[in-house]
Amino acid sequence: MTTRRNFIGAAGTAAAATLLTGTASQAAQATAADTTTARNNILQVDTDMRTNYDRLRANVLQQLGPVIVVENGMQGGKYTLVHQGRQFIEEPISQIFQLAKSIAHVPLGIFSVIAPSLDPKVPAGQTDMDARDLQLVAYAGPSNTDWIAPLQAFGTDLDTARRTLEDAELPSDLKASCAHILDAGLTYLNEITRRRTFDMPGFQKFTGKIADDIKTNMYWAAKVQIEAVKDLFGRWKDKVGADAWHELYVVVLSMWTTSELNQNSIIIKHLMDQGMADSHLIDLVCEAPSIPNAVHVALDNLARIVMDNIAAEMVFSKDQRLADALKGRPDLLSQEILTLLGDTDATANAAALNACPFHTKTKAKQALINA
Repeated sequence: MTTRRNFIGAAGTAAAATLLTGTASQAAQATAADTTTARNNILQVDTDMRTNYDRLRANVLQQLGPVIVVENGMQGGKYTLVHQGRQFIEEPISQIFQLAKSIAHVPLGIFSVIAPSLDPKVPAGQTDMDARDLQLVAYAGPSNTDWIAPLQAFGTDLDTARRTLEDAELPSDLKASCAHILDAGLTYLNEITRRRTFDMPGFQKFTGKIADDIKTNMYWAAKVQIEAVKDLFGRWKDKVGADAWHELYVVVLSMWTTSELNQNSIIIKHLMDQGMADSHLIDLVCEAPSIPNAVHVALDNLARIVMDNIAAEMVFSKDQRLADALKGRPDLLSQEILTLLGDTDATANAAALNACPFHTKTKAKQALINA
């Protein structure tokens, strides 16, 4: 039976419970607010660091020089020398470079049109081809014939190039190889458009016939590029002087697909002072062969590299492994992550591959002193 006393007592107990719950909730909210504030205060430290770092990088950028920035492109390369506050720009490669590569690209041009209509099954014996990659490329399948019209249009350009080849004033062996490539390309595309079908073995038979001709074109492209870059570097070395040239930085911008053993980087490495390429030749991967403000992008990245070279030895003065990582391309957490994952082989390989390039630089300088 509920009495007045019981009702009042129950109400008082409920009120007390509500009061305690409210107090606890307020305390929890206060604790959460304190935690958020404390964490934001911690994060502000990194925000301040990045602001200061960016300010330093912008100022270091203004001090850089001499620096050569190389933009890879269809013309063989656009070169910019940054020296004493000025920029000197040249595109030194002979047009033979472009002409040789243009005709060497005939098989790739045909492939680009017909690839979606390939049979998505890997042919027997084609052990080096990834099955899923082929499926992604051959997305339309062999029943599709949308390739015929664009391939015929491409054939028209091949025919025009073939009929005017004599007037291009090419070296005799390059002219002959271009003729063979164009003739073979026209024969193949006319044949498959007439049949309205093709297969991978047939395409590979066509390309096999012109393999040596493509190599001839590659020879000429490489030859004129080497000669032009050698001449350019010789002139620019005289401009900046031997002492400044010794400390020259070169930044080569290229797409990921050509960033390893990039054609310009290979040539340039042979034209820099002994041992300096290991630390002063930088391959910078970008999203396209030519990007807006390429020189600024290169210098901005170089300023970061130069800053990190000094910061590494000051911040990690007791740990050369971490200093080397900060100087190079590895993420600072890479070694810890590899260790925690138990990947001991990768840890050892990473340490070997990412050894600090400035160790080589020091040895190179000592060799020059002792010479």
